[in-house]
Amino acid sequence: MLRAGRPYPLGASFVPGGVNFAIFSRYATACTLVLFTKGQAKPIAEIPFPAEFNIGHVFAMVVFDLDYENIEYGYRLDGPYRPHEGHHFDQTKILLDPYARAVNGRSIWGKPPDPQNEYQHRGLLPYDDFDWIDDRPLGTPAEDLIIYEMHLRGFTRHPSSGVKHPGTFAAVREKIPYLKQLGVNCVELMPIHEFDEFDNKFVNPYTGQQLKQYWGYDTVSFFAPKAGYAATGKYGMQVDEFKALVKELHRHGIEVFLDVVFNHTGEGGEDGHTISYRGIDNKTYYMLRPDGTYYNFSGCGNTMNCNNPVVRNMVMDCLRYWVAEYHIDGFRFDLASILGRDASGKPLANPPLLEAMAHDPILGKTKLIAEAWDAGGLYQVGSFPAYGRWAEWNGRYRDTLRKFLIGEMGQVTELAQRIQGSPDMYTGRGPTASFNFITAHDGFTLADLFSYNEKHNEANGENSRDGANDNYSWNCGWEGPTNDPDINALRRRLMKNAVAILMVSQGIPMIVMGDEVGHTKNGNNNTYCHDNELNWFDWQRQETNADLLRFFQQCIAFRHAHPALRNRQHFRNEDYMNSGYADISWHGVEAWNADWSYHSRTLAFMLCGEHAQGGLGQDDYIYVAMNMHWENHHFELPKLPPKRHWHVFVNTSMPEAEEFYPVGEEPRLTEQRHFLVGARSVIILVGK
Repeated sequence: MLRAGRPYPLGASFVPGGVNFAIFSRYATACTLVLFTKGQAKPIAEIPFPAEFNIGHVFAMVVFDLDYENIEYGYRLDGPYRPHEGHHFDQTKILLDPYARAVNGRSIWGKPPDPQNEYQHRGLLPYDDFDWIDDRPLGTPAEDLIIYEMHLRGFTRHPSSGVKHPGTFAAVREKIPYLKQLGVNCVELMPIHEFDEFDNKFVNPYTGQQLKQYWGYDTVSFFAPKAGYAATGKYGMQVDEFKALVKELHRHGIEVFLDVVFNHTGEGGEDGHTISYRGIDNKTYYMLRPDGTYYNFSGCGNTMNCNNPVVRNMVMDCLRYWVAEYHIDGFRFDLASILGRDASGKPLANPPLLEAMAHDPILGKTKLIAEAWDAGGLYQVGSFPAYGRWAEWNGRYRDTLRKFLIGEMGQVTELAQRIQGSPDMYTGRGPTASFNFITAHDGFTLADLFSYNEKHNEANGENSRDGANDNYSWNCGWEGPTNDPDINALRRRLMKNAVAILMVSQGIPMIVMGDEVGHTKNGNNNTYCHDNELNWFDWQRQETNADLLRFFQQCIAFRHAHPALRNRQHFRNEDYMNSGYADISWHGVEAWNADWSYHSRTLAFMLCGEHAQGGLGQDDYIYVAMNMHWENHHFELPKLPPKRHWHVFVNTSMPEAEEFYPVGEEPRLTEQRHFLVGARSVIILVGK
């Protein structure tokens, strides 16, 4: 039995006794609902929408008495096929609902698609009966976050993981104790929305194997968690399995951010696939040139027309859905500058989508983080439209720290800005606008950053044309692995220098999965296509690189212990608490006299604990000296107030047993006036 439906909400929603199906298309002339019994090749019914069921540009219909647990659905849209005008209607194709809450048909990771299946990605009708009990988004203050960027599959796929269902949402639950021991309190998941891992035309030239779309930055369905990431995906239970993971992470005090890719879809460019948006309303969903071809500001063939009101509403509906139904704490927006372009690609002065996200009531406590650039050359780090809400991946922090760490000259002045949370870039926004990172999924791992001068991407099948060339890396005198103990010791020290500086910088620090155990990708800086050890977390490295893991754990614990490292407001570089010391002061080999010259490779700073959190919370004094020169230097230590003495927390030039001390157990220095800082090393002292 049928009746006219409701035009909102779009998608498939339950009503008493039936399901309301609603789909938008401005240019379609007809629409047919296609129903399948789950897993069957041929439809069980095709139901055209009667003309009287149209409301505006929405086809809406209620179908009663459906066995919703055993139904898959899609649509056929009819209309003009005139690509030069932007129209790609083809009634022979069955299309995925853009609002589908779950997707079936590609439910087992790595299982090749059936070429005889005319409808690969099929909409499901998940029933919302998950018991959250009292769970909700955690609301951890932004300044207290320590982010762990994770690939959902790669975290547990390695044979050494020891989990029951490797590479799944369920498997990550088994590894939560590891995350707690590391000390992170937020995981930023690389894309977990439905995508097609077989959407890659390249072949590994060494093995002859077809490469994957492994990272997932080619979304097929924005509302649906990837079935292939669920141990229960073959049963259509991916929704509940992912919710169970979020709930368990929250129970352990760990927030969940999603990396979302609204800048483009997995349908590609002119030679791409017709899965959903292209066949439903190509001219609405994508940015098109006057000749009907695709603008490609994403570098992936197409660009979503995000500031079209219909697409904007879809993005907002999607974000609200993930916050309301999955209790997601924040979103990192891939190539977010695209979200501020108009239909012809021009940057908008007041982008309506970005403003809507910032002021939306449902997203009111959700963290919003922009990757503030795109593949079309728009670079907005420090100038992304913020509306008092947006934070940014700080690419300038990454580049400055890398240059300083490898000993490039001319960095200390900018380094001081980055360590303070980039007040030159985020005036009025505070340090929490800056997501600080030295490595991420893009680019070298931390181990490779100090092992390779050049990228080695031959295995990607693109003749090393892919991946960034400006890596600001240094191989320490030998390209790749070596048995030279001096080179290996130097590499180890540089890695520890990196995490030490990251954890004492104002802003929100982010580390990438595997860096804490010295994961290497053999110099490949763009492993988007590899479902193998290049991207899998090797759990045996917990033992082989135990010293590095302990160092990460202690630096993270130190940050948690000291509110002076987690200020909500920028430093004033003055004494407003009458402590006798500025909130931050700058030093060199001489106390109170930093060397700001172009040739300088040394810098030190001291934080006055009386000014912690703008004077709201007292802390110890913290002194950090960074010597990236190839020679040792004596640093004169600033004199502390009476009854305080310097204690050493970190000295990366020391042997492993003495390079750090547990937080709270730092030994008092015998010599309180000077400290010999080793070549290419960092010290952190606590004045207490």
